[in-house]
Amino acid sequence: MTLTDPWQELHTTALLGTDRRPLPPTPTGPAAEVDRSDPATALLDLAALETVRRRAGARPEPAVQPPAPAAGDPRPEPPSAAVRRLTVLLGGHHTGTANLGELLPQWLAAARRYDYRAPAAAVPALLDAARARSELRPDVVALAGPLGRWLAGQNPDWKYVHRTATEQPAAEPDEQLWLEGLFAERVTLISRLRRTEPTAALELLSGTWSTERAEDRLLFLDALHEGLSLADESFLEAALTDRSKNVRATAAELLSTLPESALAVRMAERAQDAVRLEADGSRLTVSPPVECDAGMQRDGIPLKSPTGRGQRAWWFGEVIAAAPLAHWTAETGLTPEQLLRLPVSDVDPGGPDWTEDLHEAWARAAVRQQHVGWARALLGPAPHRGGSRQVRTADTPAAGAPARLLAVLPESERAAWTAAFIQTHGLGEAFQLLGACATPWTPPLSTAVVAALERAAASGAYPWSHSGVLGMTERALAPETAPAVAALAADATPNSAWADTLARLAETLRFRAVMLAELAG
Repeated sequence: MTLTDPWQELHTTALLGTDRRPLPPTPTGPAAEVDRSDPATALLDLAALETVRRRAGARPEPAVQPPAPAAGDPRPEPPSAAVRRLTVLLGGHHTGTANLGELLPQWLAAARRYDYRAPAAAVPALLDAARARSELRPDVVALAGPLGRWLAGQNPDWKYVHRTATEQPAAEPDEQLWLEGLFAERVTLISRLRRTEPTAALELLSGTWSTERAEDRLLFLDALHEGLSLADESFLEAALTDRSKNVRATAAELLSTLPESALAVRMAERAQDAVRLEADGSRLTVSPPVECDAGMQRDGIPLKSPTGRGQRAWWFGEVIAAAPLAHWTAETGLTPEQLLRLPVSDVDPGGPDWTEDLHEAWARAAVRQQHVGWARALLGPAPHRGGSRQVRTADTPAAGAPARLLAVLPESERAAWTAAFIQTHGLGEAFQLLGACATPWTPPLSTAVVAALERAAASGAYPWSHSGVLGMTERALAPETAPAVAALAADATPNSAWADTLARLAETLRFRAVMLAELAG
Protein backbone atom coordinates (compact mmCIF):
# COMPACT_ATOMS: atom_id res chain seq x y z
CA MET A 1 0.00 0.00 0.00
CA THR A 2 1.40 3.34 -1.06
CA LEU A 3 1.14 6.17 1.48
CA THR A 4 -0.11 9.41 0.00
CA ASP A 5 0.97 11.61 2.93
CA PRO A 6 4.76 12.24 2.66
CA TRP A 7 5.05 13.07 6.35
CA GLN A 8 3.28 9.87 7.38
CA GLU A 9 5.59 7.90 5.05
CA LEU A 10 8.66 9.46 6.71
CA HIS A 11 7.19 8.73 10.12
CA THR A 12 6.60 5.06 9.29
CA THR A 13 10.14 4.70 7.89
CA ALA A 14 11.59 6.18 11.08
CA LEU A 15 9.58 3.76 13.22
CA LEU A 16 10.49 0.64 11.21
CA GLY A 17 14.10 1.66 10.50
CA THR A 18 15.87 2.37 7.21
CA ASP A 19 17.25 -1.20 7.15
CA ARG A 20 13.72 -2.60 6.96
CA ARG A 21 12.08 0.06 4.83
CA PRO A 22 13.57 2.01 1.92
CA LEU A 23 13.77 5.77 2.02
CA PRO A 24 10.85 7.55 0.35
CA PRO A 25 11.58 9.43 -2.86
CA THR A 26 13.20 12.84 -2.72
CA PRO A 27 10.81 15.79 -3.26
CA THR A 28 11.25 17.46 -6.59
CA GLY A 29 12.96 20.85 -6.87
CA PRO A 30 16.48 22.32 -7.19
CA ALA A 31 16.98 22.45 -3.42
CA ALA A 32 15.84 18.88 -2.85
CA GLU A 33 19.12 17.04 -3.49
CA VAL A 34 19.73 14.59 -0.62
CA ASP A 35 22.86 12.48 -0.08
CA ARG A 36 21.58 8.93 0.40
CA SER A 37 24.91 7.35 1.27
CA ASP A 38 23.93 7.36 4.95
CA PRO A 39 20.23 6.36 5.13
CA ALA A 40 19.77 7.64 8.70
CA THR A 41 21.15 11.11 7.87
CA ALA A 42 19.22 11.13 4.62
CA LEU A 43 15.98 10.42 6.52
CA LEU A 44 16.55 13.45 8.74
CA ASP A 45 17.31 15.60 5.70
CA LEU A 46 14.11 14.46 4.04
CA ALA A 47 12.17 15.25 7.22
CA ALA A 48 13.67 18.74 7.26
CA LEU A 49 12.71 19.32 3.64
CA GLU A 50 9.17 18.10 4.25
CA THR A 51 8.87 20.38 7.29
CA VAL A 52 9.87 23.42 5.23
CA ARG A 53 7.50 22.39 2.45
CA ARG A 54 4.55 21.97 4.82
CA ARG A 55 5.15 25.26 6.61
CA ALA A 56 5.71 27.20 3.41
CA GLY A 57 2.45 25.92 2.01
CA ALA A 58 0.36 26.59 5.12
CA ARG A 59 -2.40 29.11 4.75
CA PRO A 60 -3.03 31.63 7.54
CA GLU A 61 -5.84 30.86 9.97
CA PRO A 62 -8.69 33.32 10.26
CA ALA A 63 -7.87 36.15 12.67
CA VAL A 64 -8.97 35.50 16.25
CA GLN A 65 -11.36 38.12 17.55
CA PRO A 66 -9.74 39.63 20.66
CA PRO A 67 -11.92 39.75 23.78
CA ALA A 68 -13.48 43.02 24.79
CA PRO A 69 -11.20 44.99 27.10
CA ALA A 70 -11.73 45.01 30.85
CA ALA A 71 -14.14 47.56 32.23
CA GLY A 72 -12.65 50.74 33.59
CA ASP A 73 -11.77 51.16 37.25
CA PRO A 74 -12.05 54.75 38.54
CA ARG A 75 -10.15 54.07 41.76
CA PRO A 76 -6.61 55.48 42.02
CA GLU A 77 -3.49 53.33 42.16
CA PRO A 78 -1.46 53.43 45.38
CA PRO A 79 1.42 55.92 45.60
CA SER A 80 4.52 54.86 43.67
CA ALA A 81 6.48 54.08 46.85
CA ALA A 82 3.70 51.75 47.99
CA VAL A 83 3.71 50.05 44.58
CA ARG A 84 7.46 49.41 44.88
CA ARG A 85 6.86 48.03 48.38
CA LEU A 86 4.26 45.65 46.99
CA THR A 87 6.83 44.32 44.53
CA VAL A 88 9.16 43.60 47.46
CA LEU A 89 6.39 41.85 49.39
CA LEU A 90 5.42 39.70 46.42
CA GLY A 91 9.08 38.76 45.96
CA GLY A 92 9.23 37.68 49.60
CA HIS A 93 12.87 38.61 50.20
CA HIS A 94 14.21 41.53 52.20
CA THR A 95 17.34 41.45 54.33
CA GLY A 96 16.84 41.97 58.06
CA THR A 97 13.08 41.48 58.32
CA ALA A 98 10.76 38.62 59.13
CA ASN A 99 8.85 36.59 56.58
CA LEU A 100 7.43 39.22 54.26
CA GLY A 101 4.67 36.85 53.20
CA GLU A 102 3.13 37.56 56.59
CA LEU A 103 3.14 41.31 55.92
CA LEU A 104 1.51 41.05 52.49
CA PRO A 105 -2.00 40.63 54.02
CA GLN A 106 -1.51 43.90 55.93
CA TRP A 107 -0.52 45.77 52.78
CA LEU A 108 -3.57 44.41 50.98
CA ALA A 109 -5.97 45.20 53.83
CA ALA A 110 -4.63 48.75 54.20
CA ALA A 111 -4.76 49.37 50.44
CA ARG A 112 -8.34 48.18 50.40
CA ARG A 113 -9.27 50.53 53.25
CA TYR A 114 -7.90 53.42 51.19
CA ASP A 115 -10.00 52.19 48.24
CA TYR A 116 -7.04 51.81 45.91
CA ARG A 117 -6.99 49.58 42.86
CA ALA A 118 -4.08 47.22 42.39
CA PRO A 119 -1.42 48.43 39.94
CA ALA A 120 -2.15 46.71 36.62
CA ALA A 121 1.33 45.23 36.28
CA ALA A 122 1.04 43.56 39.70
CA VAL A 123 -2.40 42.01 39.19
CA PRO A 124 -1.19 38.68 37.69
CA ALA A 125 1.29 38.18 40.56
CA LEU A 126 -1.41 39.04 43.10
CA LEU A 127 -3.82 36.57 41.52
CA ASP A 128 -1.14 33.89 41.66
CA ALA A 129 -0.44 34.68 45.31
CA ALA A 130 -4.13 34.47 46.19
CA ARG A 131 -4.47 31.22 44.28
CA ALA A 132 -1.88 29.70 46.65
CA ARG A 133 -3.21 31.44 49.81
CA SER A 134 -6.98 31.47 50.05
CA GLU A 135 -6.97 33.93 52.99
CA LEU A 136 -5.72 36.63 50.59
CA ARG A 137 -8.52 36.20 48.08
CA PRO A 138 -11.15 38.68 49.34
CA ASP A 139 -8.64 41.54 49.46
CA VAL A 140 -6.89 40.60 46.21
CA VAL A 141 -10.14 40.21 44.27
CA ALA A 142 -11.41 43.54 45.61
CA LEU A 143 -8.18 45.36 44.74
CA ALA A 144 -7.86 43.71 41.31
CA GLY A 145 -11.37 44.87 40.45
CA PRO A 146 -12.61 44.63 36.85
CA LEU A 147 -9.13 43.86 35.49
CA GLY A 148 -8.81 40.88 37.85
CA ARG A 149 -12.19 39.52 36.79
CA TRP A 150 -11.27 40.04 33.12
CA LEU A 151 -7.97 38.18 33.54
CA ALA A 152 -9.75 35.36 35.40
CA GLY A 153 -11.90 34.90 32.31
CA GLN A 154 -8.76 34.30 30.24
CA ASN A 155 -6.88 32.02 32.66
CA PRO A 156 -8.64 29.05 34.29
CA ASP A 157 -6.01 29.03 37.06
CA TRP A 158 -7.68 32.17 38.42
CA LYS A 159 -11.28 31.00 38.22
CA TYR A 160 -11.55 31.36 42.02
CA VAL A 161 -11.97 35.12 41.39
CA HIS A 162 -15.57 34.57 40.25
CA ARG A 163 -16.31 32.56 43.40
CA THR A 164 -14.82 34.94 45.96
CA ALA A 165 -17.17 37.11 47.96
CA THR A 166 -16.06 40.72 48.41
CA GLU A 167 -17.79 43.97 49.28
CA GLN A 168 -19.44 43.98 45.88
CA PRO A 169 -22.86 45.47 45.16
CA ALA A 170 -25.74 43.58 46.72
CA ALA A 171 -26.34 40.19 45.16
CA GLU A 172 -29.51 39.46 43.24
CA PRO A 173 -31.39 36.14 43.62
CA ASP A 174 -29.86 34.41 40.57
CA GLU A 175 -31.91 31.23 40.18
CA GLN A 176 -29.91 30.01 37.18
CA LEU A 177 -26.61 30.34 39.03
CA TRP A 178 -28.15 28.61 42.03
CA LEU A 179 -29.34 25.68 39.92
CA GLU A 180 -26.36 25.35 37.56
CA GLY A 181 -23.37 26.97 39.29
CA LEU A 182 -20.40 25.30 40.94
CA PHE A 183 -20.80 24.56 44.63
CA ALA A 184 -18.42 27.38 45.67
CA GLU A 185 -20.37 29.82 43.48
CA ARG A 186 -23.63 28.75 45.11
CA VAL A 187 -22.21 29.16 48.63
CA THR A 188 -20.95 32.62 47.68
CA LEU A 189 -24.36 33.55 46.30
CA ILE A 190 -26.15 32.43 49.46
CA SER A 191 -23.61 34.17 51.71
CA ARG A 192 -23.93 37.48 49.85
CA LEU A 193 -27.72 37.28 49.70
CA ARG A 194 -27.92 36.67 53.45
CA ARG A 195 -26.37 40.11 54.03
CA THR A 196 -29.04 41.99 52.10
CA GLU A 197 -31.97 39.69 51.31
CA PRO A 198 -31.92 36.83 53.86
CA THR A 199 -35.44 35.73 52.96
CA ALA A 200 -34.56 35.41 49.25
CA ALA A 201 -31.51 33.32 50.17
CA LEU A 202 -33.65 31.03 52.32
CA GLU A 203 -36.15 30.60 49.49
CA LEU A 204 -33.42 29.49 47.09
CA LEU A 205 -32.04 27.06 49.66
CA SER A 206 -35.47 25.65 50.51
CA GLY A 207 -36.21 24.96 46.86
CA THR A 208 -33.34 22.49 46.43
CA TRP A 209 -32.72 21.40 50.03
CA SER A 210 -34.03 17.85 49.65
CA THR A 211 -31.74 17.16 46.67
CA GLU A 212 -28.50 18.54 48.17
CA ARG A 213 -25.72 16.29 49.42
CA ALA A 214 -25.33 16.01 53.21
CA GLU A 215 -21.93 17.73 53.25
CA ASP A 216 -23.32 20.54 51.10
CA ARG A 217 -26.37 20.96 53.32
CA LEU A 218 -24.04 21.40 56.28
CA LEU A 219 -22.09 24.21 54.60
CA PHE A 220 -25.26 25.90 53.41
CA LEU A 221 -26.53 25.87 57.01
CA ASP A 222 -23.30 27.54 58.12
CA ALA A 223 -24.09 30.36 55.70
CA LEU A 224 -27.34 31.00 57.60
CA HIS A 225 -25.36 32.43 60.53
CA GLU A 226 -25.39 35.64 58.52
CA GLY A 227 -28.67 37.46 59.07
CA LEU A 228 -30.10 34.69 61.28
CA SER A 229 -33.55 35.54 62.62
CA LEU A 230 -36.84 33.97 63.64
CA ALA A 231 -37.82 34.02 59.96
CA ASP A 232 -35.46 31.04 59.59
CA GLU A 233 -37.02 29.07 62.44
CA SER A 234 -39.43 26.90 60.43
CA PHE A 235 -36.69 25.86 58.03
CA LEU A 236 -34.29 25.03 60.87
CA GLU A 237 -36.96 23.15 62.82
CA ALA A 238 -37.48 20.95 59.76
CA ALA A 239 -33.71 20.42 59.56
CA LEU A 240 -33.80 18.94 63.08
CA THR A 241 -35.08 15.73 61.46
CA ASP A 242 -32.45 15.70 58.70
CA ARG A 243 -30.88 12.34 57.89
CA SER A 244 -27.39 13.74 58.63
CA LYS A 245 -26.54 14.03 62.32
CA ASN A 246 -24.12 16.90 61.62
CA VAL A 247 -26.87 18.84 59.88
CA ARG A 248 -29.22 18.16 62.80
CA ALA A 249 -26.62 19.35 65.30
CA THR A 250 -25.89 22.53 63.35
CA ALA A 251 -29.59 23.34 62.98
CA ALA A 252 -30.06 22.89 66.73
CA GLU A 253 -27.09 25.15 67.48
CA LEU A 254 -28.47 27.86 65.21
CA LEU A 255 -31.87 27.67 66.86
CA SER A 256 -30.32 27.87 70.31
CA THR A 257 -28.81 31.26 69.43
CA LEU A 258 -32.36 32.61 68.92
CA PRO A 259 -33.67 33.14 72.48
CA GLU A 260 -37.29 33.31 71.30
CA SER A 261 -37.18 30.15 69.19
CA ALA A 262 -39.26 27.16 70.20
CA LEU A 263 -36.11 25.09 70.69
CA ALA A 264 -34.63 27.70 73.04
CA VAL A 265 -37.85 27.70 75.03
CA ARG A 266 -37.77 23.90 75.27
CA MET A 267 -34.15 24.02 76.42
CA ALA A 268 -35.00 26.66 79.03
CA GLU A 269 -37.69 24.37 80.44
CA ARG A 270 -35.22 21.49 80.65
CA ALA A 271 -32.62 23.78 82.22
CA GLN A 272 -35.15 24.88 84.84
CA ASP A 273 -35.73 21.25 85.79
CA ALA A 274 -31.96 20.65 85.96
CA VAL A 275 -30.84 23.70 88.00
CA ARG A 276 -32.78 25.41 90.77
CA LEU A 277 -32.02 28.24 93.17
CA GLU A 278 -32.60 27.31 96.79
CA ALA A 279 -35.48 29.17 98.45
CA ASP A 280 -33.07 31.14 100.64
CA GLY A 281 -30.95 32.06 97.62
CA SER A 282 -27.84 30.50 99.18
CA ARG A 283 -26.94 27.94 96.51
CA LEU A 284 -27.84 26.27 93.22
CA THR A 285 -28.87 22.63 93.24
CA VAL A 286 -28.41 20.41 90.20
CA SER A 287 -30.53 17.48 89.12
CA PRO A 288 -29.13 16.36 85.74
CA PRO A 289 -31.36 14.52 83.23
CA VAL A 290 -31.74 10.82 83.94
CA GLU A 291 -32.33 9.98 80.28
CA CYS A 292 -32.02 11.52 76.83
CA ASP A 293 -35.57 11.18 75.56
CA ALA A 294 -36.71 11.47 71.95
CA GLY A 295 -37.44 15.17 72.32
CA MET A 296 -33.93 15.91 73.56
CA GLN A 297 -32.42 13.88 70.75
CA ARG A 298 -34.52 15.73 68.19
CA ASP A 299 -33.27 19.01 69.64
CA GLY A 300 -29.69 18.08 68.88
CA ILE A 301 -28.51 16.31 72.04
CA PRO A 302 -26.70 13.06 71.12
CA LEU A 303 -27.75 9.99 73.04
CA LYS A 304 -24.14 8.98 73.71
CA SER A 305 -21.38 11.29 74.81
CA PRO A 306 -18.64 11.62 72.17
CA THR A 307 -16.21 12.99 74.79
CA GLY A 308 -16.04 10.11 77.22
CA ARG A 309 -17.81 12.09 79.95
CA GLY A 310 -20.55 10.48 82.00
CA GLN A 311 -23.86 10.34 80.18
CA ARG A 312 -25.81 12.45 82.67
CA ALA A 313 -23.03 15.07 82.84
CA TRP A 314 -22.99 15.18 79.02
CA TRP A 315 -26.77 15.63 78.71
CA PHE A 316 -26.70 18.26 81.47
CA GLY A 317 -23.96 20.28 79.74
CA GLU A 318 -25.74 20.18 76.38
CA VAL A 319 -29.02 21.40 77.87
CA ILE A 320 -27.40 24.29 79.77
CA ALA A 321 -25.26 25.34 76.77
CA ALA A 322 -28.37 25.56 74.56
CA ALA A 323 -30.64 27.35 77.03
CA PRO A 324 -31.02 31.16 76.68
CA LEU A 325 -28.75 32.91 79.17
CA ALA A 326 -31.50 35.44 79.81
CA HIS A 327 -33.46 32.60 81.43
CA TRP A 328 -31.15 32.49 84.44
CA THR A 329 -31.30 36.17 85.30
CA ALA A 330 -35.04 36.33 84.69
CA GLU A 331 -35.73 33.20 86.74
CA THR A 332 -33.51 34.06 89.71
CA GLY A 333 -33.38 37.87 89.66
CA LEU A 334 -29.58 37.62 90.03
CA THR A 335 -26.84 39.00 87.81
CA PRO A 336 -24.38 36.68 86.04
CA GLU A 337 -21.68 37.68 88.55
CA GLN A 338 -23.95 36.78 91.49
CA LEU A 339 -24.93 33.45 89.93
CA LEU A 340 -21.28 32.51 89.35
CA ARG A 341 -20.44 33.16 93.01
CA LEU A 342 -23.11 30.78 94.31
CA PRO A 343 -22.10 27.30 95.54
CA VAL A 344 -23.33 24.47 93.29
CA SER A 345 -24.23 21.04 94.63
CA ASP A 346 -26.12 17.92 93.67
CA VAL A 347 -29.74 17.67 94.68
CA ASP A 348 -28.83 14.56 96.67
CA PRO A 349 -26.56 15.06 99.70
CA GLY A 350 -23.14 13.57 99.00
CA GLY A 351 -23.65 13.84 95.24
CA PRO A 352 -20.98 15.16 92.85
CA ASP A 353 -19.93 18.80 92.63
CA TRP A 354 -21.46 20.29 89.49
CA THR A 355 -19.75 23.69 89.64
CA GLU A 356 -17.28 23.06 86.83
CA ASP A 357 -19.90 21.45 84.58
CA LEU A 358 -22.35 24.32 85.08
CA HIS A 359 -19.79 27.08 84.53
CA GLU A 360 -18.34 25.33 81.50
CA ALA A 361 -21.80 25.02 79.92
CA TRP A 362 -22.54 28.68 80.66
CA ALA A 363 -19.26 29.58 78.96
CA ARG A 364 -20.28 27.68 75.83
CA ALA A 365 -23.65 29.39 75.88
CA ALA A 366 -22.00 32.82 76.19
CA VAL A 367 -19.83 32.11 73.15
CA ARG A 368 -22.70 30.65 71.14
CA GLN A 369 -25.08 33.49 71.98
CA GLN A 370 -22.35 36.19 71.86
CA HIS A 371 -23.53 37.46 75.23
CA VAL A 372 -21.12 40.19 76.36
CA GLY A 373 -22.37 40.38 79.94
CA TRP A 374 -22.00 36.68 80.61
CA ALA A 375 -18.63 36.49 78.84
CA ARG A 376 -17.37 39.35 81.00
CA ALA A 377 -18.62 37.69 84.17
CA LEU A 378 -17.14 34.30 83.27
CA LEU A 379 -13.75 35.81 82.52
CA GLY A 380 -13.79 37.77 85.75
CA PRO A 381 -11.95 41.04 86.33
CA ALA A 382 -8.71 41.55 84.44
CA PRO A 383 -5.82 40.02 86.40
CA HIS A 384 -3.47 42.37 88.20
CA ARG A 385 0.12 41.99 89.29
CA GLY A 386 0.22 40.03 92.52
CA GLY A 387 -3.38 38.91 92.13
CA SER A 388 -4.71 35.44 91.45
CA ARG A 389 -5.85 34.22 88.10
CA GLN A 390 -9.56 34.91 87.69
CA VAL A 391 -10.43 32.97 84.54
CA ARG A 392 -12.98 30.41 85.64
CA THR A 393 -12.92 28.33 82.48
CA ALA A 394 -9.20 28.07 81.78
CA ASP A 395 -8.98 24.38 82.61
CA THR A 396 -12.18 23.27 80.91
CA PRO A 397 -11.32 22.20 77.33
CA ALA A 398 -14.94 22.24 76.18
CA ALA A 399 -15.10 25.95 76.91
CA GLY A 400 -12.34 26.53 74.36
CA ALA A 401 -10.17 28.41 76.95
CA PRO A 402 -10.65 32.08 77.84
CA ALA A 403 -9.84 33.23 74.29
CA ARG A 404 -13.29 32.25 73.03
CA LEU A 405 -14.96 34.25 75.79
CA LEU A 406 -12.58 37.13 75.22
CA ALA A 407 -13.56 37.25 71.52
CA VAL A 408 -17.14 38.10 72.59
CA LEU A 409 -16.05 41.36 74.26
CA PRO A 410 -15.57 44.70 72.44
CA GLU A 411 -12.13 45.13 70.87
CA SER A 412 -10.87 47.73 73.34
CA GLU A 413 -11.93 45.62 76.32
CA ARG A 414 -10.24 42.54 74.86
CA ALA A 415 -6.96 44.42 74.50
CA ALA A 416 -7.14 45.86 78.04
CA TRP A 417 -7.96 42.49 79.60
CA THR A 418 -5.17 40.73 77.72
CA ALA A 419 -2.65 43.46 78.60
CA ALA A 420 -3.47 43.01 82.29
CA PHE A 421 -3.21 39.24 81.94
CA ILE A 422 0.24 39.50 80.35
CA GLN A 423 1.46 41.93 82.99
CA THR A 424 0.54 39.34 85.62
CA HIS A 425 1.25 36.02 83.92
CA GLY A 426 3.69 36.79 81.11
CA LEU A 427 3.55 35.33 77.63
CA GLY A 428 3.48 31.63 78.49
CA GLU A 429 -0.31 31.30 78.31
CA ALA A 430 -1.10 34.38 76.23
CA PHE A 431 -0.92 33.03 72.68
CA GLN A 432 -4.65 32.33 72.22
CA LEU A 433 -5.63 35.50 74.08
CA LEU A 434 -3.48 37.63 71.79
CA GLY A 435 -4.99 35.86 68.80
CA ALA A 436 -8.43 37.04 69.92
CA CYS A 437 -7.32 40.70 69.94
CA ALA A 438 -7.74 42.98 66.94
CA THR A 439 -4.61 43.91 65.03
CA PRO A 440 -2.58 46.00 65.17
CA TRP A 441 -2.57 45.72 68.95
CA THR A 442 -3.38 48.84 70.92
CA PRO A 443 -0.44 50.81 72.37
CA PRO A 444 -1.14 49.59 75.96
CA LEU A 445 -1.28 45.96 74.82
CA SER A 446 1.84 46.40 72.67
CA THR A 447 3.67 47.95 75.61
CA ALA A 448 2.66 45.02 77.84
CA VAL A 449 3.95 42.54 75.26
CA VAL A 450 7.29 44.36 74.89
CA ALA A 451 7.70 44.41 78.67
CA ALA A 452 6.93 40.69 78.80
CA LEU A 453 9.53 40.04 76.08
CA GLU A 454 12.06 41.93 78.19
CA ARG A 455 11.26 39.76 81.21
CA ALA A 456 11.43 36.58 79.10
CA ALA A 457 14.84 37.55 77.69
CA ALA A 458 16.15 38.35 81.19
CA SER A 459 14.87 35.04 82.57
CA GLY A 460 17.20 33.01 80.35
CA ALA A 461 14.39 31.36 78.39
CA TYR A 462 15.08 30.67 74.73
CA PRO A 463 13.19 32.73 72.12
CA TRP A 464 11.72 29.64 70.50
CA SER A 465 9.84 28.87 73.72
CA HIS A 466 7.73 31.90 72.73
CA SER A 467 7.87 31.34 68.97
CA GLY A 468 4.08 31.54 68.56
CA VAL A 469 3.81 34.94 70.24
CA LEU A 470 6.94 36.24 68.48
CA GLY A 471 5.42 35.28 65.15
CA MET A 472 2.31 37.28 66.03
CA THR A 473 4.33 40.33 67.16
CA GLU A 474 5.86 40.66 63.68
CA ARG A 475 2.45 41.44 62.18
CA ALA A 476 0.43 42.69 65.18
CA LEU A 477 2.69 44.70 67.48
CA ALA A 478 2.17 48.46 67.12
CA PRO A 479 4.97 49.77 64.82
CA GLU A 480 5.52 52.62 67.31
CA THR A 481 7.20 50.14 69.66
CA ALA A 482 10.14 49.63 67.24
CA PRO A 483 12.52 51.87 69.27
CA ALA A 484 11.74 50.00 72.50
CA VAL A 485 12.31 46.62 70.80
CA ALA A 486 15.55 47.89 69.24
CA ALA A 487 16.70 48.98 72.71
CA LEU A 488 16.01 45.47 74.04
CA ALA A 489 18.05 44.01 71.18
CA ALA A 490 20.95 46.34 71.99
CA ASP A 491 20.83 45.36 75.67
CA ALA A 492 20.77 41.62 74.94
CA THR A 493 23.94 39.56 74.92
CA PRO A 494 25.68 40.25 71.57
CA ASN A 495 25.15 37.57 68.92
CA SER A 496 22.73 35.71 71.22
CA ALA A 497 19.44 34.22 70.04
CA TRP A 498 17.48 36.98 71.80
CA ALA A 499 19.64 39.72 70.28
CA ASP A 500 19.10 38.39 66.78
CA THR A 501 15.38 37.78 67.32
CA LEU A 502 14.69 41.21 68.79
CA ALA A 503 16.81 43.00 66.16
CA ARG A 504 14.85 41.29 63.41
CA LEU A 505 11.58 42.17 65.12
CA ALA A 506 12.61 45.83 65.40
CA GLU A 507 13.52 45.95 61.72
CA THR A 508 10.21 44.33 60.80
CA LEU A 509 8.30 46.91 62.85
CA ARG A 510 10.16 49.72 61.08
CA PHE A 511 9.39 48.08 57.74
CA ARG A 512 5.67 47.95 58.66
CA ALA A 513 5.68 51.58 59.80
CA VAL A 514 7.15 52.77 56.50
CA MET A 515 4.85 50.46 54.54
CA LEU A 516 1.71 51.87 56.18
CA ALA A 517 2.96 55.45 55.82
CA GLU A 518 3.53 54.90 52.10
CA LEU A 519 -0.03 53.71 51.65
CA ALA A 520 -1.30 56.73 53.56
CA GLY A 521 0.41 58.87 50.93
